[in-house]
Amino acid sequence: LVAGERTTLNLLQRMCGIATLTARMVAACEGTRAMVLDTRKTTPGLRAFEKYAVTCGGGVNHRMGLYDEAMIKENHLYLSGLNLAQAIARIRQASPQVFLTAEAESVEQAREALEAGANVILLDDFTLDEISEAVKLRNSRKEFARIQLEISGGVNLSNIEKYAKSGVERISVGALTHSAPALDISMKVEHSA
Repeated sequence: LVAGERTTLNLLQRMCGIATLTARMVAACEGTRAMVLDTRKTTPGLRAFEKYAVTCGGGVNHRMGLYDEAMIKENHLYLSGLNLAQAIARIRQASPQVFLTAEAESVEQAREALEAGANVILLDDFTLDEISEAVKLRNSRKEFARIQLEISGGVNLSNIEKYAKSGVERISVGALTHSAPALDISMKVEHSA
């Protein structure tokens, strides 16, 4: 029992910290349509545990990796030489039914992704004004109604409520798994009479 105490407590403290931070963020989004999602920014070897802790706190698991849904990020565009619309078209041609998230670095890229038919547009490091513009753009056309908007970058407990009220459906928070403070948990062995 004592041999595994420290390792067990460390893991429990970390997972409880993740669940607690997630629950606080989920509570801050209450009354909005936004759900809190984790990211792939997890501790090597502990991803399954950390993602489970997020669900215990009321959050939603994002993808486990790039293998369980398609995602187009800035590096993919750079390496492929394609623009965002071209990359979306290429994926849609190869796998029409795949769930596709496209990362946008600007409102103009968000427009490209909306018009090209991504399922989710990830608004990366957008300001609240830029998010508002992207939400208006998405809401401006009936055919865009099925497309969800997700924000990521710089989200924390002190600002998540503002982001949740912006009209987006998804808020992905890397801090849930890479910056959650561990809870103080200890084990005490008592002698029973």
